[in-house]
Order: sequence, then C-alpha cells, then structure tokens
Amino acid sequence: MFDVPMSKLKTAFVCQQCGATANKWLGRCPDCDAWNSLVEETAVAPGRDRSRSGLATSGRPTRYEEVRTDDAVRVGSGSLEFDRVLGGGIVAGSLVLLGGDPGIGKSTLLLQVAAARAKEGFSVVYVSGEESERQLRLRGDRLGVEGGSLFLYSETELERVIDALRRESPALVIIDSVQTIYSPKFSSAPGSISQVREVTAELLYFAKSTGTPVFLAGHVNKEGNLAGPKALEHMVDTVLYFEGDRHHAHRIVRATKNRYGAAGELAIFEMTSRGLIPVENPSGLFLSERPRNAPGSVVVCSLEGTRPMLLEIQTLVSTSGFGYPRRVAVGFDQNRLSLLLAVLEKREKISLAGEDVYVNVAGGLNVNEPVADLGLIASVASSFRGQPVDTDSVFIGEVGLAGEVRAAQQMPLRVKEIARMGFERAVIPSGNCPIEDAPADLQIVGLRNLSELMELIF
Repeated sequence: MFDVPMSKLKTAFVCQQCGATANKWLGRCPDCDAWNSLVEETAVAPGRDRSRSGLATSGRPTRYEEVRTDDAVRVGSGSLEFDRVLGGGIVAGSLVLLGGDPGIGKSTLLLQVAAARAKEGFSVVYVSGEESERQLRLRGDRLGVEGGSLFLYSETELERVIDALRRESPALVIIDSVQTIYSPKFSSAPGSISQVREVTAELLYFAKSTGTPVFLAGHVNKEGNLAGPKALEHMVDTVLYFEGDRHHAHRIVRATKNRYGAAGELAIFEMTSRGLIPVENPSGLFLSERPRNAPGSVVVCSLEGTRPMLLEIQTLVSTSGFGYPRRVAVGFDQNRLSLLLAVLEKREKISLAGEDVYVNVAGGLNVNEPVADLGLIASVASSFRGQPVDTDSVFIGEVGLAGEVRAAQQMPLRVKEIARMGFERAVIPSGNCPIEDAPADLQIVGLRNLSELMELIF
C-alpha cells in the first residue's frame, strides 16, 4: 500500500453554513453571503460506498398496494408531553434531530427518554461524544435513572459507533451530539459540513435499514440556527427545537418539521433538580403571575399546533425623549408590531408618533399567530390611555389594514380553553359567530372592526 503524494491530493474550500464549494478561498460565500465561512478540506473522490445499506427493503420497486403499513406502529417515549411533539410517539426507523442552546436541557431530556424505554425492557444505546461513561452515570444518578437495559458508549469515531450499534441491535439509539462524531475518511475537523453530512447520512442509512429510531442532539449557534449545515434539517425526519430563557424554569420543545405528525406542535417542561417534568396546564403557568387591573395587560389565546394556550401580552407606552420613538417587541414580531401601530394610528386617530412602545409576551413564549393582533391593539390602547382592560376577557382576532377584524381558525377549541381557565368573556371576530357548543357560562362578543373594540374596552 503506497501513500498518496501530497501533490496528488485535491482540496476544496467548503462553506460551513450552506455547503457550497470553491476552488480558492473567498472572504464571503457567493451562495449564502456568510463571511469567513469557507474552510479548506480534502476533496473525496466520488464512488460507491459498499458499507452503506440501501433504504429500500427489497432490490426492486414495490407496487403501492403491496407496501405494508400495519407494522409501522408508534411506541411511547415515557413522556406524554414529548409524545405529543413527536406526533403521537416514536416511529420505527425515524431520524429525529433535537437542537437547542448549550445547557438548555437536550442531554437531560434524551437521557430521560432513554431511561424510560430501558425501564420497559427495550435495549437502548446512548452514544456520547462529549461526556465519559462515568459522567453520564453521575448525571443519571442525579436524575434517578435506573439502569435496566440502558447501555452507555463514549465514542467519537463514526465507524466504531456503527459497528457497535449493529452488534447490539438496540431498540433505540441516541447520539449526543452529532457535531462531535467524525469519520476518518475526511480530513476536516468534527462539526464541519463534510463530517456532519457524512455522520448524518450513515445514521440515516442505519435507521432506515434496521428500523431503529435514532435521536440526534445538535448544537445551536449564536444566530439561532443548528450549528453546521442547514442541509442537516432536510436529511432527518423530524426537527425539534429547544426554546426557553435561562431565567425561566420552563422549557419548550417545538417541532419545526415532522414527517409523521403536525409541524408547529410543542411540548412544555419544567426544569427541576430531578430533570424535566411535563407541564400539564400551560395556560395556568403563563398566567400565574398576571397582575390585576394593570393598564396594558391583555390575555390572548394562541393555538400552538393542536393545543390552545392563554398568554398575557404586556405593553408599555411612554413619551419618547428623543426624536425617533422606539418600538421594542419581545416574543412578538417586530414588523407586525409596526404594522398594527400604523393601523391603530390611522383608523382610530391614536397618535403614537412621539411615544415609545414596548411589548412583551410574559413567560418567554413567542407568539407567531396573527390572531394575537386584536389583543395587542387592545393592550397598546389600554397603556396609552392608562385605563385597564377587563381582566376576565380574552381577545382573539386578526386585524387587517382597513381596521377590520378577520375570522380565526379553530375557534371552538379556543373558546373551550377560555372557559376552562375561568374567564367570563371571549372577544372574537363576528365572522366566527355563532359558535356551536359554546360553554353556557361564557359570554361571546363578536367584533367587526377596531371602532367596536374601542367602544367595548373603554
């Protein structure tokens, strides 16, 4: 066996954000415009890798009617809240990516899932490239993990990990994290675009060929995206993001992609000394510290996936000391805020040109639904006039540029959640009235435009 001369080795400069290649170094990637993202890597000659197994279960195309789906059952993860965000449970042969900031609880959640599956008698292999087996055992003892059929494996080389998984034939595999696993076939460092693509591709082939579900933990960079290539999200079946503020005890797991369930579904956990505990009543959690009769405090009902949740929007309007007023939004879209303020000023003659407007969604949750528009406008008007809004009312509705209040989806589901939390009045668009099977003790008020809203709250 002869060594390849260095002059024969071909190199290429690969963008670590989008995967684009260039023959020479460039300061900015021509594809994604990322600065200083091109790294020199050894180019691997294309060829067929016999170590990989095909995704198909047979060597020929299968007729649609002949494909069996009766064995594609879901199994529980040990947490009903985590099963919700997965779409009902863990699917055999699925590849799930769990991303989040460092220290937010990814490893804790995955270790709890592994322990729950092992407690039921299923073989689970937890592969860690960041912690030793002793460190994993210490963390497991703190969480109250019982061993059972849970196996710990500290390894970073991809080929050794695949060989160990094929020998053990586990029912569940957890990789923590995908950025620490590398293949010697590539000269680039672990976490680079070539390494992450190769590792994810090999684990994808393993999951599909053996029917073993695989969970990948991924780090998030300072821009809020998964560290490494964005193509990693396209290779997996499900992408879950950990959200939450370090100063809050609750953590949110949101599904941004799910081939086996609804995207946008979320699960809410509370971080304790014994690990992550599911929150059974999210609306009560976010409204637990709501002030009474405070100007600018309004409750809205947002639908996250299939779950309605009541959230508090707080607004502070104060006179600006500078020539350019500030518009600050935490948990709410900044552009949407500017649009709604313009509608309020134009249609209802509320002058906000010299006022600073600060908006905050209490609890640390981000509201992306347009149905929060009505509650936000009520909150801004309440803070501007210094008059509190009725604390027993919940506002639901999208506001258009003409000041009209547009209908919202899944209104019966939202109304039931409002009544369950003990509120007395639901302010909704008139296009949603009447509501079938509405709770008898809940007053339903339908609005057509912002003028009717102002008459109602003032």
